[in-house]
Amino acid sequence: MDINLPLVLVGLTFVALLIWLYDLILLKPKRAQQLQQLKQKYPDWQLAGSAHATAYVHEAETTAKEPGYVREAKSFLPILLVVLVLRSFLVEPFQIPSSSMEPTLDVGDFILVNKFTYGIRLPVIRSKVLSINEPQRGDVMVFFPPNDDRYFIKRVIGLPGDLIEYRNKQLYINGELQSQAEMTNAPMDFLQRDRMTEKLGSVEHQTFNNPRVPSRDVSVVVQPGHYFMMGDNRDNSSDSRVWGQVPEKNIVGKAFAVWMHWRDWKSLPTFSKVGLIQ
Repeated sequence: MDINLPLVLVGLTFVALLIWLYDLILLKPKRAQQLQQLKQKYPDWQLAGSAHATAYVHEAETTAKEPGYVREAKSFLPILLVVLVLRSFLVEPFQIPSSSMEPTLDVGDFILVNKFTYGIRLPVIRSKVLSINEPQRGDVMVFFPPNDDRYFIKRVIGLPGDLIEYRNKQLYINGELQSQAEMTNAPMDFLQRDRMTEKLGSVEHQTFNNPRVPSRDVSVVVQPGHYFMMGDNRDNSSDSRVWGQVPEKNIVGKAFAVWMHWRDWKSLPTFSKVGLIQ
C-alpha cells in the first residue's frame, strides 16, 4: 500500500500545531499562575541553597512542569513546518521506481522535483493558487495519472491541441517527424535495445527502442488543459498510450536533477550520476 506522505505530513503538522495552541491558550497561563503562587508561598525562592529554593524547585517540577507531549510537539513543530513548506512549495525528492525512463533515469535514481515551476499548489488537495509557467515539450514531469494516486514520471510529448502520432516507433507532432538518430557509439545494452537521440523542440534527449517489441502506435489530439506523456524507454513504459492524457490539475512538478543513485539496500549509494536531467 502506498503511503500518502503529503497527507501524513499535513496531519502531523496540524496535530503539533493544535497541541502548541492548546498549551499557549490554556496550559501555559495555568502554569504561570501556579508558579506565581509558589513564589508567594516561598518568598526566598531565589536564594540559592535555602529551604525555600529547594522546596520551590521541587514543587515547580511536579505541579507546574510542562507536559512531555507538549515539549515533544513544540520541538517537532518547526521541523515539520520547514519540511512541509519545502516539500509542498519548493523542492521534493523522489526515487525512480521503474525502468520506464531509461536511459535518462535509472531504477534507484534519487531526483529533485521543482514544485513551483508550473505554479503553487496546496498540499493534499492539489489546488493551484498561483500560476507561473506552463509545461513545455520535452520537460521531464512528475504527475498523477488519471484515476491513480501514485506518482509517475514521464516526458511531456504533447501540449494542449497537439496532434500526436506514434507509428513504427517514429514520433510525429502536428504531422512533423521528430528528429531521431541511432547512437552507434553507445555503451552496450544487455537487453540489446537501440539507444537513440531524439529532439523535441530545443530539448535533445536519449530513448531506448527494443527491435523485438512491436510498436504501440497511437494517433490522438491532446485535449485542452491536458498533456500527452511518454517514457523514454518507449517499449517498456506505461504512459499516455495506455491510460490516456494527464489533466493539468494532476501535475506535481518538473524533475530537474539527479542527486544520488541507490538501487537497493544490498548496494552502496553512488554519486556518479549527479547532474541536471536532460
